[in-house]
Amino acid sequence: MNRIQKFFTQIKGLLVHRFFQVLLFIILGLFAYGLMFSNVKPERVQVELFKPAEQTIRSTKTVEDTYKTEQEKEEISKQVADVYSLKKEYAKNKVDLISSIFDSAIEVNKETDPDGDHKEDEEKDDKEPVKTDAQKVSILKEKLTDEVNKNIEESVFLALVQADEDELKIAKDSTITAVNNVMGSRIAASDVENAKKKVVEELGYMSISGDMKKASTSLARTAIIQNVFFDKDKTEEQRRKAVESVEPIRILQGQIIVEENQLVDRDVYRQLELAGFLNTESTIYPYIGLLLFIFLTFAAFYYYFYYSISQKDNKYNQLLIFSLVFILSMATMKTVSILADLKNSNLEYIFPGAMAAMLIKILLNDKLAVAMIILLGSYGTIIFNGDTPGNLDFSMGLYIIFGGLTAIIILSRPNFKSKVLVAGLLLSLINMAFVFSLIFIMDSHYTRMEYLYYAAAAIGSGVGSAVLTMGLLPFFEAGFGILSSIKLIELANPNHPLLRRILIEAPGTYHHSVMVANLAESACEAIGSNGLLARVGSYYHDIGKTKRPHFFIENQMNEENPHDRLQPETSRDIIIAHAVDGGEMLRSHKFPKEIVDIAEQHHGTTLLKFFYHKAKKQDETTLEAAYRYPGPRAIMKEVAVIGIADSVEAAVRSMKHPTPDKIEELVSFIIQDRISDGQFDECDITMRELSIVKHSLCESLNGIFHSRIEYPEPDKLGQKVKE
Repeated sequence: MNRIQKFFTQIKGLLVHRFFQVLLFIILGLFAYGLMFSNVKPERVQVELFKPAEQTIRSTKTVEDTYKTEQEKEEISKQVADVYSLKKEYAKNKVDLISSIFDSAIEVNKETDPDGDHKEDEEKDDKEPVKTDAQKVSILKEKLTDEVNKNIEESVFLALVQADEDELKIAKDSTITAVNNVMGSRIAASDVENAKKKVVEELGYMSISGDMKKASTSLARTAIIQNVFFDKDKTEEQRRKAVESVEPIRILQGQIIVEENQLVDRDVYRQLELAGFLNTESTIYPYIGLLLFIFLTFAAFYYYFYYSISQKDNKYNQLLIFSLVFILSMATMKTVSILADLKNSNLEYIFPGAMAAMLIKILLNDKLAVAMIILLGSYGTIIFNGDTPGNLDFSMGLYIIFGGLTAIIILSRPNFKSKVLVAGLLLSLINMAFVFSLIFIMDSHYTRMEYLYYAAAAIGSGVGSAVLTMGLLPFFEAGFGILSSIKLIELANPNHPLLRRILIEAPGTYHHSVMVANLAESACEAIGSNGLLARVGSYYHDIGKTKRPHFFIENQMNEENPHDRLQPETSRDIIIAHAVDGGEMLRSHKFPKEIVDIAEQHHGTTLLKFFYHKAKKQDETTLEAAYRYPGPRAIMKEVAVIGIADSVEAAVRSMKHPTPDKIEELVSFIIQDRISDGQFDECDITMRELSIVKHSLCESLNGIFHSRIEYPEPDKLGQKVKE
């Protein structure tokens, strides 16, 4: 074990204690807080009234400009016209008054007519004295109110009492019609005189005597009054609605308040004060907000690591790798942001954010890779805010998250795990497309050189992520003993010294191992396990047989079986030793622990039935435990599947005429036998997954041992050709 592995092993030893687990999260949180502290620190600027600004100042938050909002409301309120309401009842009242005056005049004439035929007067004197016009006028006035009498000229009363009933009725109808027509329209105070002229014009065509026409005209003029009045309540309501419709005028986050060398007038000074740039009192809210944000994110990861991961050793490995990648990525992010600020450019798009996703995807798993890239994207919105406190660069956050998720998807495709650089080139193209999509959505306009600059930054981000991933992978693999996909592919190379040794010294074992690899890989992928690990582990699972290759039947080419001459216990020791020898050989060659476990555990604690029964015949007291493999039993699903595939391949190969039914029966028997023997008691493989493994193995074996055409013997074939 090298120094790096020893160092991290010591750290993992400390993480066994809860105190150090919490301490690690506190350190990570403080590290993140320290990097983002300057990005939320409230900014103070030096400006003086009526002097040019020394720098361009953008608002760090969105605030309402109450002064301008009130100004806008006052302006809108002034633009609302006064509301005038039409009093329709005024026309009806005046029409009723005119009608009452004429009706009263008709009654007076009837009462004072000496030739009238009135039954009520039959019991009175035969003859009453004739009333004078003055008396009639007095009687008429008594029928009307004082207010009405005051507004009517004396000549009008006289004309009314002198006219006969028919003339009064004609005058009444004409006057009412004219008044109703004129009063039906809107008459403002300034329009009253014109309205009176209009009613006079309408009555000018009335066919009655001159005095009666004058009386009707006078009455009509008196009836014409203002019927439109200022409505204070409705006017206030309209103004209130107009004021409420005014949107608050705001100083938006990121908005330029004053540009460099621009004069700071009173309005600009007021806006700077509203935005908090002139506030000498310090505020702690940004710091509390950042602390709360970091606490929430790390609390979620604490829950995942300590309640979702069951295997302790794997848990500590994952936690340390995740922490190191996080620290490395955050440091890189801060460095890029500082350089971007110094050069006043959009250099942040070159940040290799996908590096973290690639490393976590290859070294750990997809879930943690997605979590990591979301965390970096969230923190990126703060770090890449251009040192403008309060601003959040959401476009940069989206860029980091999109690039990381894209890298995860690319590396999930077949054959891409070993081609990180190819994945980086593909990511570069996708990054470039995404950057341009952001530019076009924001409707930003740049020069051709600026577009080229963005394209180069996106390509640099993708390629840089791939290069850094390839450069850092060996350090993580060496430090943590991680078995990455790239490492597995290297071990699967047929030119590897141990594989060449198997091929040369034990060709039958080599062929058997390749067959087992094909079977195990398909079965593992069918249940969602690591098919590549199963394949590579199968290549080396019988490496121990190279110590005594001829004692294993697959390597005995037309030779006598040496076990026929050996005692059962000797044969037992030789056969069992291949698992132990294989583990030792792999350890001596610095193979990953997973491959060593496969070599040692693929037989579990199964019974060497052939030699046990042979020994049993010689000695009835032979113990079964003495003829079992030392184990341990399978822990990983991949080991369990390889163990099944190993037994199945050997058994089917020994069958003379394998058929689908025979193969299925054999596979079912082997799986059931291992279940009954307790070989899967320490493995989390389920019965449903074992059923899937059985189906996959049967499909693969049927493809290998399918029926073939029986060709005729050479002499018969020649005879048929001649014929």
